[in-house]
Amino acid sequence: MNPWYGKIAVLVVFLGIVVIRAPHGSRSGKIKIVDDRRGPLETGLLAVAWIVSILPLVWVASSLLSFADYPLHPLPYALGLVFLAAGLLLFHRSHADLGTNWSITLQVRENHRLVTSGIYARIRHPMYSALFLLAIAQALALPNWIAGPAYLFGFGLLYVLRVNAEERMMLDRFGAEYEDYRRRSGRLFPKRRAASRAS
Repeated sequence: MNPWYGKIAVLVVFLGIVVIRAPHGSRSGKIKIVDDRRGPLETGLLAVAWIVSILPLVWVASSLLSFADYPLHPLPYALGLVFLAAGLLLFHRSHADLGTNWSITLQVRENHRLVTSGIYARIRHPMYSALFLLAIAQALALPNWIAGPAYLFGFGLLYVLRVNAEERMMLDRFGAEYEDYRRRSGRLFPKRRAASRAS
């Protein structure tokens, strides 16, 4: 299979994220920030996320990373397309359910409410789940040892170093309500019902 197909997958992921996220960012950007917890670590993590997001576009547009290319095979490519479709659907749903409560960084906006319905009823961070699915899709469908797994590593780092701070911010804002929500929901995957009854 020709790497041209891998380039199509990269462009679909990139454009899908932009098209889904842009209107939500525009709306939430007009709402006053009441709690901003961005620090040097968060700024650095966002910079890493941007760099690893751009690497696949560099691969698409130039031969700069061609030394790390490998043959694109049908099975991983097909699996990548499945992850891509699932990731974009979940990404859309998580933005739609969150509405203006979304922020790209550690911020709480005026009139922020705790969303526990829709996809958020069982998963606290479905947007992170979606981005992991898209990162896996890219690693499978982009036949380059650098650009392919770049977002998986970069986003994985952001998730590990940010998710606890994000949950602390929600605990500070919503207290017992968020603590109860944490008990009945999973971080990235739905919590098994039997396990939630036992806890």
